[in-house]
Amino acid sequence: MVVSAPAQSPFDSQKGPSRPPLQSGDQLSRAEFRRRYALYPEIKKAELIEGVVIVGSPVHRRHGRPHFHFVSILGTYTAHTPGLVAGDNESVVLDEDNEVQPDLFVGIDSTQGGQLTDAEKGPLAGVPEFIVEIAASSASYDLHSKFVVYLRSGVREYLVLLAYEREMRFFRLEDGEFREVLPDEDGVTRSQILPGFWFRSDWFWEGKMSELLQLVQEGLASREHREFAAKLAAR
Repeated sequence: MVVSAPAQSPFDSQKGPSRPPLQSGDQLSRAEFRRRYALYPEIKKAELIEGVVIVGSPVHRRHGRPHFHFVSILGTYTAHTPGLVAGDNESVVLDEDNEVQPDLFVGIDSTQGGQLTDAEKGPLAGVPEFIVEIAASSASYDLHSKFVVYLRSGVREYLVLLAYEREMRFFRLEDGEFREVLPDEDGVTRSQILPGFWFRSDWFWEGKMSELLQLVQEGLASREHREFAAKLAAR
């Protein structure tokens, strides 16, 4: 009588799956989230929001093009404002339950009086002063669970571009709350955290990039930006 060996279980401790899953809805500690994320280089965006994993969907035109255009605008500002820490989809550890990848952010290093700590190894830690997210619509978690996390963490200005509605929502932290900031009578939204960063949402959705870049240049030439840049240089 020949006795066959039992079939190997795919979950056998010796030859089980080499990579535990990383998928939306998983509830993980930040250490386990970071361990699993490192095992999946093909996943380009995954965040831990209140201890729950959110894996980004493939980026489509409705998200990709606004992102590309805003990089040009914000990049022009940061290029003329030395001393800032800026990132594009870079991981930032806010606390033990939240590791995010903002579409774009700008902050000030803690050594210069800001809220970010730039470690040599691993992700940034702390809180960016200014965050931009491109959201599919107002139903996106960017305006719900992530909004709450950014508020609690102390993000000082939060700009959300709503790709479906072709609108912008801009919030400023005041007295422990995010208060929505509306454009002035000229249609210009002016950042207080990044003095001289001026933006027009209507031009953005109309594709008026040359006008927007000219507006950024006007902000960079303003007195408020000169004073801000001098303050950063003096630290």
